[in-house]
Amino acid sequence: MARLAVLIHGMWGTSAVWHRWRPFFEERGWQTVAHHLRYHDAPGDSPPPALGETSLHDYVTDLEAAILALPEKPVLIGHSMGGLIALLLCAKGLARAGVLLTPAPPSSVLALRPSNLMAFARIQARWGWWRKPHRATLGEALAYTFNTSDRAAGMKEHAGFVHESGRALLEIGLPWLDRRTAASVDPRKVTVPLLFVGAEKDRLVPPGVVRRTAKQFAHVSDYVEYEGQGHWVLGQPGWERVAEDAETWLTGNVT
Repeated sequence: MARLAVLIHGMWGTSAVWHRWRPFFEERGWQTVAHHLRYHDAPGDSPPPALGETSLHDYVTDLEAAILALPEKPVLIGHSMGGLIALLLCAKGLARAGVLLTPAPPSSVLALRPSNLMAFARIQARWGWWRKPHRATLGEALAYTFNTSDRAAGMKEHAGFVHESGRALLEIGLPWLDRRTAASVDPRKVTVPLLFVGAEKDRLVPPGVVRRTAKQFAHVSDYVEYEGQGHWVLGQPGWERVAEDAETWLTGNVT
């Protein structure tokens, strides 16, 4: 059986955020696939209005179809919101294992912390934000997403940011207001190995949030936390160690 990995980006991202991880895994014998989430292929300055009301359900539905079209069941590697999406897909039996990098939590874990409240304060101050596209400013990105990255590198990554769904932000950040419970995951439905990755200096998904999520899936999960790392484990200094550990874990847990 080939070693096939589907990589799922997070909020404001595109498949391009994996530009370091894809060659890293491919050099080690993996075939990688990375999709844009729905509407994330639009130019960063002109988001489709429909993006604002796009749900996590929509992202999961699109990726489910893409995964079912593959020749075999893959492993999933997801970052941030993409980590939650990967967890939702694992609960549907669509993966052989999941690596969840600084993942947004399911609805059963309270995610609100002072740092992430501040990160989204400007966005959520606008009336109707829950049905409108939004995008982090450069200042917000440098302070919260790339806080342990080189400033020039953070600026370059931010230039590739696109708009994100207000609906998805509500489903993750205020799940008690979501009647469709899009961020709900039943741990009993997850039967494949999971690796949860936390980062000491993560200001968007603090490590305590990731630890609490991992505990809910303790029957299948391992947890690792990296000192000095922030949210951007995809490219900040030290990302190679995270990728190496993830690849080693996958090799040991997927037969």
